[in-house]
Amino acid sequence: MSGHSTYEFKNPIARWVDQRLPILSVVRGQLVDFPTPRNLNYWWTFGGILATMLVIQIMTGIVLVMHFTPHTSMAFDSVEHIMRDVNWGWLLRWMHANGASFFFIAVYIHIFRGLYYGSYKSPREILWMIGVIIFIAMMATAFMGYVLPWGQMSYWGAVVITNLFSAVPVVGDYIVQWLWGGFSVANPTLQRFFSLHYLLPFVLAALVFLHVWALHVTGNNNPDGIEVKSEQDTLPFHPYYTMKDLFAILVFLMVYAAFVFYSPWYLGHSINFAPANPLSTPAHIVPEWYFLPFYAMLRAIPDKLGGVIVMFSSLIILFFLPWLDTSKVKSLKYRPLARQFFWLLVIVCLVLGIAGAQPAQGAWLLVARLATAWYFIHFLVILPLLGFIEKPKPIPASISEAVLGKAKA
Repeated sequence: MSGHSTYEFKNPIARWVDQRLPILSVVRGQLVDFPTPRNLNYWWTFGGILATMLVIQIMTGIVLVMHFTPHTSMAFDSVEHIMRDVNWGWLLRWMHANGASFFFIAVYIHIFRGLYYGSYKSPREILWMIGVIIFIAMMATAFMGYVLPWGQMSYWGAVVITNLFSAVPVVGDYIVQWLWGGFSVANPTLQRFFSLHYLLPFVLAALVFLHVWALHVTGNNNPDGIEVKSEQDTLPFHPYYTMKDLFAILVFLMVYAAFVFYSPWYLGHSINFAPANPLSTPAHIVPEWYFLPFYAMLRAIPDKLGGVIVMFSSLIILFFLPWLDTSKVKSLKYRPLARQFFWLLVIVCLVLGIAGAQPAQGAWLLVARLATAWYFIHFLVILPLLGFIEKPKPIPASISEAVLGKAKA
């Protein structure tokens, strides 16, 4: 499935260049002739959507950096300068701010699609693990970027999240002091976060390159979870999937544009329009919406160290998913019992997100604890057991047979 191209370029200049540096053959083999399962649906277009959003974030970020001042006394005013005085600065700022949210919308859909169709199973374990690393790097990048405007929620979010590392035995205080650049969240903290926020998107781009490379070695998974057996099972990536991806990207960008132009701060916090004030603590400190499920897990545990362990474990457990799921059938399309538990997991994650936005007290605290417990039960108990007790439906012999509807019991 490496997608090597044997195409002979007709243009003499292209042929001359390719004979000496076969970059054109590589591009054609990976982006044009690459054999792709013929039954991919629109859930597979989110990879292209994510690549598009990454490019938007990097391009808008590079321009915004030209006008941003990473200093506590000027950061907030420099953002206002971008909004008011820089040509099209308001558009760049809202594209970047809302782009982070839509980046996470796409990545969450991408992850749950992988969970539903078993894209983490052999031979795609490395592909899945690189994807988890990308997700964690995204979270770090987004958190540091949210601190940069130096508004009230930005400042206090930095105080709360960085303080979590103090719970780590022995080295916790040293980690916090390194992140702060001193003994409190101040100007050295902002400059560190600015530097890392500018660097990490390029690290993300490198990880995405590895992710795509791993994908093109093993080939795409597909809705039926059947490996490619013949040329009849595949189609060239272009024009079939380039057009499909392009249509999905345009639809996604239309929704994204609606938020940018008509409701740019809907996914943010109005309190962040006030400059950071270390002497005034907000009544309710809430992170961005895409962190809320993990924030709920953190607060669900009464012990600080326990909460940190649970929160990070909820991410680390995803690395071991290829081995926790003991079923030999990839797609939940043929696993009716596992499919019910999958949708229950989706509901639990949504409940965690809602609970993370509520005060950590009363009924919401209990809900967060129950949802956190079920999250780990799903991966550590339910998935391993289902592989032994569930009887999957009959699977077609090939992708082409599944597409033509010739599967027999």
